[in-house]
Amino acid sequence: MEYPEAKGGTKVAPLRGVRVVDLSRFVASPYCASILADLGAEVIRVEPALGGEDRGLVPVGGGPGGALFLQVNRNKKSLALDIRKPRARALLDRLIATCDVVVTNMPVQTLAQQKLNYTELCKIKPDIIAANTTAFGTLGSISMRGGFDGLGQAMSGAAYLAGSEEGPRRAGCSYVDYGTGLALAVGVLAALMHRNATGEGQELHSSLMTTALTFTNGWHIEAAVAGIDRAPFGNLSPNSAPSDIYQAADGHVVVQAIGSRMFASWAHLVGRPDLLEDQRFTSDSERGRHGTFLSSVMQEWIANQTVADVVHSLTENGIPCGPVYSPKQLLEDELVLESGVFTPVDVPGVSNSVPLVRPIVEFAGCDVSIREAAPSVGAQTRVILADLGLSEEDIEALIDARIAAVPA
Repeated sequence: MEYPEAKGGTKVAPLRGVRVVDLSRFVASPYCASILADLGAEVIRVEPALGGEDRGLVPVGGGPGGALFLQVNRNKKSLALDIRKPRARALLDRLIATCDVVVTNMPVQTLAQQKLNYTELCKIKPDIIAANTTAFGTLGSISMRGGFDGLGQAMSGAAYLAGSEEGPRRAGCSYVDYGTGLALAVGVLAALMHRNATGEGQELHSSLMTTALTFTNGWHIEAAVAGIDRAPFGNLSPNSAPSDIYQAADGHVVVQAIGSRMFASWAHLVGRPDLLEDQRFTSDSERGRHGTFLSSVMQEWIANQTVADVVHSLTENGIPCGPVYSPKQLLEDELVLESGVFTPVDVPGVSNSVPLVRPIVEFAGCDVSIREAAPSVGAQTRVILADLGLSEEDIEALIDARIAAVPA
């Protein structure tokens, strides 16, 4: 299939020409803005002279910020403004007037107090798209609370179900944050399409709690409709078996056998074809109910083999599996590296190249890529203010008055 290209044969980015002001911090909303930047939008992160409080998350020893900051702020520009000062706030409003999207992460009451709510933003630009994340949504007294990823994991039931007799266990990554940012980015894309069709702006909100409940909603439905109050199941799947994490001679392996075809293949592989005639294992749900027994059979078969041998045998028989890696081990897997999933990016002040995961969706005919590392504080302050029509003298005066800032 032939894909359209810009003049000269160069691929173009799908969001070229879209301008975004990113006033958000931490993970969820900044990740949304980074997706828009990957897709080609010009994203301007506005932050104080000393940088936002999220710059140091997961320190990596130098550079413009910590590991999480480098991930969710790639492809952005930085404008350092102290927007608590009237003159800086006037400049922010002037910038917003040139933009299509404003990304924030505040309770709706705080947005109103800061005059960053949709009503106020529409006074600056009537067709603006205001995209915000909250911890608990926009309704009820709980909407006034702040929160982070762990609250969503805990209150949704996910940490309880992932636990054991020793207690609940949250995931090792902030999946609620990233899911919320991804949802907000989808909303922004839909709002841009709506605006193109109608000329109307839009107010968008996503929340950590809604995301967390979306990911666990099947269990809520089961509890409400079937009356089942599940006990924690940890790594063991309650919906199919064998599906668990197993100890091999030199590490751990995750295996997920789902469906009767895979189960039959597995039974023959481990030398237990008799299990195919057992009434306890006639369906995924029945196998899930008896998953502890099937996992014991699997564990016995795996125990004295290496991870590599187990993965080879299971893969050859069409059973999804893989090694359980530490983050460092993952970076040493040649098959993963060959897939091109990482984009190595050089970051000033960081000794090694930073392995940023490629944009979450691949485009065959558009330029969707990681082009630049996360910026230092105020790296583009002068350029952005000049673009707003300020003279060099005006910009230097703002810097001298500590209303704006540039890198030291």
